[in-house]
Amino acid sequence: MNVIDAPSPNFGPRPEGKKIKYLILHYTGTETSYEALRLLQGGDKDHEVSAHYMVDEDGSVMRLVDESLRAWHAGKSYWEGETDINSCSIGIEIQNAGHDFGLPGFPDTQIAAVIELCREIMARHKILPCHVLGHSDVAPGRKKDPGEKFPWQKLAEAGIGAWPESGESEEADIDKILTQFGYDPNAELKARITEFQRHFMPEIFATKEKIGVADPDTVQKLQSLVKKKLGLRPKAPGHRPK
Repeated sequence: MNVIDAPSPNFGPRPEGKKIKYLILHYTGTETSYEALRLLQGGDKDHEVSAHYMVDEDGSVMRLVDESLRAWHAGKSYWEGETDINSCSIGIEIQNAGHDFGLPGFPDTQIAAVIELCREIMARHKILPCHVLGHSDVAPGRKKDPGEKFPWQKLAEAGIGAWPESGESEEADIDKILTQFGYDPNAELKARITEFQRHFMPEIFATKEKIGVADPDTVQKLQSLVKKKLGLRPKAPGHRPK
């Protein structure tokens, strides 16, 4: 794909022995791509941030930091026991004004570019679908991006990210299965449930019912994803143990 170089000074070396394992998706949280680029290219010395790529609303893709280097996009974060996500991930910023400005939708042209870019990155670094995450997943309670309007299911159908299958919930310790999936066990439980729902159950944010609640549907979807991750088959709907 066509990528425009727009270098940022905000990067460092990846620590020796750290391999790229995760792909983290963000929204910029700015009203314009000009504002986003200003921040990502070092325009605010009080908030030094960057990402490897930025995807504009028209589908333009900008490379800010080489993939071999450590960009500053995840901040304090955690997944599967890893506490330095920046050192083992690629970060993509997606231009979107975010929650502070009403969380607008993501244009189809933009999402098509995100899908193409993600596919290329995943192929280069052999990133597993279940290791494509949102900033909110690795920083629950601190971050909400890319938000409940981001079309995660569409990406999953394109092989980018995981998606739950239907089935029946089983009795489970919600705290334990959230940790099995990858979430930080030290983060507030309600925050972890909320960010799981924001990624995999975005429809509930329209009604604002059961947000942060471990209802049977939430538990079933989480169990489905954990089983996929472990290579197990989810229980089919209507199944009853003998």
